[in-house]
Amino acid sequence: MMKDTEHSVFKRRSFLRYAGAGVAVTALAMAGCKKDDDGLHDNDGVYFGRGDIAVLNYAYALEQLEAAFYTQVMASPYSGMSTLEQGYLTDIRDHEIAHREFFKAAIADKAITSLEVDFSSINFSSRDSVLATAKAFEDLGVSAYNGAGRLIEDVKYLALAGKIVSVEARHAALIRDLISNGSFADNSVVDANGLDTSRSPVAVLKIASTYIKTKINVKDLPTY
Repeated sequence: MMKDTEHSVFKRRSFLRYAGAGVAVTALAMAGCKKDDDGLHDNDGVYFGRGDIAVLNYAYALEQLEAAFYTQVMASPYSGMSTLEQGYLTDIRDHEIAHREFFKAAIADKAITSLEVDFSSINFSSRDSVLATAKAFEDLGVSAYNGAGRLIEDVKYLALAGKIVSVEARHAALIRDLISNGSFADNSVVDANGLDTSRSPVAVLKIASTYIKTKINVKDLPTY
């Protein structure tokens, strides 16, 4: 629980100081959409499988990306990271690692290999850069799970995905409030019906491909 004094500090922070956080989401999406070749169906790439296995590997790939990001954040904390922020980001890192390992164990011998990531565009020494990227990743993750739910056939997997997306949404809300207090559920992610955004696997992977160096093959991944 955030102490009253620290809560007030965050509340008093100028929103304009962190305006770049919103830009990160747009830039992330645009970077993925610039490619004429989506790079997702390379026959030499890591094959995700088909059906539920493909969807699980899709989630596993995203959890690998998030776990790698937060591991790097905590390996080289940005300048001025408070004790409070360190605690929050450590918890998120541990959650993402747990999610990654859960999928790896659940998929077993059909799990994809560990993906190589590229975070060279992120300034890990900058609070603004790290939190803006974290916000982009968390919002993307929530929209990915929301979009993938309809593609899962096994209700047991669907129930587990529901438990994980709720944790990802908690992360997204926390990161947003660290950037600008009270912005945890603004209209950029929650529509007029009170529903969270969703994206198809193809849309998500086009965005995430900015940070994934490994060639992938999702030709049999269910989508819409």
